Amino acid sequence: MTISHAGPILVLGGARSGKSTFAEKLVEASGLPMHYVATGRAYDDEMRDRIAHHQAARQGKGWTTHEEPLDLSGLLRRLDTPGCAILVDCLTLWVTNLMMEGRDMAAEFAALAALLPDRQARLVFVSNEVGLGIVPENRMARDFRDHAGRLHQIVAEKSAEVYFVAAGLPLKMKG
Repeated sequence: MTISHAGPILVLGGARSGKSTFAEKLVEASGLPMHYVATGRAYDDEMRDRIAHHQAARQGKGWTTHEEPLDLSGLLRRLDTPGCAILVDCLTLWVTNLMMEGRDMAAEFAALAALLPDRQARLVFVSNEVGLGIVPENRMARDFRDHAGRLHQIVAEKSAEVYFVAAGLPLKMKG
């Protein structure tokens, strides 16, 4: 299990599916200097606990953590150097942050897509697959599902490998 030189990797899955653990193992197996880009914001105690759990799992393993809730493309450009690996966890939290700030989703997604083909670092993206359930009952939740689905399609198209993780088991969908 190694990171491809050919392009980014997208790891999708549901909540508590094992997607983050799988993505972290991919990056750790690379033997490269590791950057962890955290997009989440701690709006409540549950989210603070989730963040603390992820931080504890990476403790002492050589990760450099960067917290960036909005300017993901800018941070990736700044971190992009040959011989390093960057894990972004996760794209759906980034979508939430963009929506809460009223950002132009199409422009943000286009900026991310534009930097993917020319990157020097090895990139791994983690994201929640949210389009497999029932249609959400409110407009904001439907918009979120739709934005996440569009972003996943954009990143998957630009990725060398795409995995879907369920019950801790990765299913390779591309590459």
